[in-house]
Amino acid sequence: MNQFYKNLALWLVIGLIMIALFQVFNRPQKDSRGIIFSDFVNMVEEGQVVEVLILGDRIHGRLVGGKQFQTFTPKDPELIGLLRSKGIRISVEPPEQSSWYMNLLLTWFPMVLLLGIWIFFMRQMQAGGSKALSFGKSKARLLSDSKKKATFKDVAGVDEAKEELQEVIDFLTDPQKFQRLGGKIPKGVLLMGAPGTGKTLLARAIAGEADVPFFSISGSDFVEMFVGVGASRVRDLFEQGKKHAPCIIFIDEIDAVGRHRGAGLGGGHDEREQTLNQLLVEMDGFESNDGVILIAATNRPDVLDPALLRPGRFDRQVVVPLPDVKGREGILSVHIKNIPCGSDVNIETLARGTPGFSGAQLANMVNEAALLAARKNKKVVDMSDLEESKYKVLMGRERRSMVISEEEKRDTAYHEAGHALVAHVLPDTDPIDKVTIIPRGFALGATWHLPQEKYNKSKVDLLNEITCLMGGRAAEEVVLDKLTKGASNDIERATDIARKMVCEYGMSDVMGPLSFGKREEHIFLGREIAKQKDYSDETAMDIDREIRQTVSQSYEKAKTILVENEEALRAIAESLLERETIDGSEIETIIKALGEGQAPGETPQTPTAVEPETLASATPSSTSPERDDSDEEWSADEGEEVIPPRPAGPTEAPV
Repeated sequence: MNQFYKNLALWLVIGLIMIALFQVFNRPQKDSRGIIFSDFVNMVEEGQVVEVLILGDRIHGRLVGGKQFQTFTPKDPELIGLLRSKGIRISVEPPEQSSWYMNLLLTWFPMVLLLGIWIFFMRQMQAGGSKALSFGKSKARLLSDSKKKATFKDVAGVDEAKEELQEVIDFLTDPQKFQRLGGKIPKGVLLMGAPGTGKTLLARAIAGEADVPFFSISGSDFVEMFVGVGASRVRDLFEQGKKHAPCIIFIDEIDAVGRHRGAGLGGGHDEREQTLNQLLVEMDGFESNDGVILIAATNRPDVLDPALLRPGRFDRQVVVPLPDVKGREGILSVHIKNIPCGSDVNIETLARGTPGFSGAQLANMVNEAALLAARKNKKVVDMSDLEESKYKVLMGRERRSMVISEEEKRDTAYHEAGHALVAHVLPDTDPIDKVTIIPRGFALGATWHLPQEKYNKSKVDLLNEITCLMGGRAAEEVVLDKLTKGASNDIERATDIARKMVCEYGMSDVMGPLSFGKREEHIFLGREIAKQKDYSDETAMDIDREIRQTVSQSYEKAKTILVENEEALRAIAESLLERETIDGSEIETIIKALGEGQAPGETPQTPTAVEPETLASATPSSTSPERDDSDEEWSADEGEEVIPPRPAGPTEAPV
């Protein structure tokens, strides 16, 4: 009832304002140039008027000096005689006729327009959401029951993360189970992991599993061009959460507002910092938010403010990693069940052949296979489609229409044969998956390995990797007796591995187990921009000498292997020129047929069925510098005249 009286009073005030405006618009306006009639008659008698124009009861005239004037006249029959007696030029025209609708428009339109503007703004002020005057309202969306919900059955490959999140759901549905032993519900859960690992999908599954209200919002929705809007939206978000408690609030990409404070140019008055401060207070301040659980997702936990990560705010930090071979098998099973597959499709083989793929990449691979099969007018998706889509996701589609000279094709064949042969001969290296000289993406050729499941590589593993990378350049020198641009990416990656061995991993006998160079990362750029030189110039020379020696020794080792197995190198290259693409088993057959493939002092290596690791690289963990999870194990070669510089991506990620 109180609201009714408030609205009634408001509309009464609006009505009074409209009436006042109506009176103002209809009040006759005095003309600043008008003169009174008696003065006009006097000027006529004195001979000051030259000519007049009579328009009904209005007279316009001109004086002797050229000055204009106007006046109103009564119905005076003697006026014309007076004007003629003074020799004044007289013009007469009918009065201007204004239509009734013009009068209506001029009198009522301003009032109607103002009334419409008032109604529009009042509705904007009373409404919520994304209306014009509701800047401070939260943009969180409440997930309705009518929408199709995901469940934990749709999530695979992250079993540990699912178990931790299942506890949150159980606490909301049955809090007494945990409270009887003194346990408290976690206030916040932070999902951390690389892009594409399924963090947002996990949040959607939580929304589908938990029988409580679920609010979803993006971190970028808090920050606007108006100062203070972000903090206001945070307050409104938690107010909505308290009204619907128990509930779950999900903030996607929280690093948009949760970055380190003090890094911006605005200092404490920076809009992003105000939003973060309000978020910190709402999560764990003087007022309690019982029953409101905040779940956030980010792929950059290293840039988040420490106050946001402490217990009491984000009590539980759940890592969502790249799936292992078993996880990839589960993810593929989830996606493949939605498409018709042929009898030759083997999910286990696909899982072993896609190491390092994230859940998003696996989903994209299955989708690309379905599109490829549809393009070929197939009724089902077979294994060849899935294999082709795997390499398409990694490097792009084959460019068979690209015109390449026979000399360039020969150079590429020997380059890739060098990679393959060195990898085959060296002991304890990853087996070859496929070698091709068909241009794909920005590369003229590529060599894929099936890396073993290694999360902590040894010095021997890294040296073997450098030697395999140098195999392409070594083959060019041994057989072709020339150097090409195709080894540029190999050299870059080999140098990067050697530098990390010396400066980060402590694998240099000369430099010892020391770390050189601290990373300087701009908090808002989100990437490393420089390395602090915390060592002397003499030490820098020693570091350069060790890096050069490491790469040079591996290069000489690759040359020695290729010189002693030159016949096998030529046979592999000729097979590539003939067939364009060969796999690891075919390389082994070629080498066995020649009786080659033996390193100095080594017995021939027979590739065994090993479980693959990653084809696409993963960036080393920022929290564990000594651990190397990067497993980029394929080489791509370019032609100088044909191929532009390749952008940073999975082909040039750091090892």
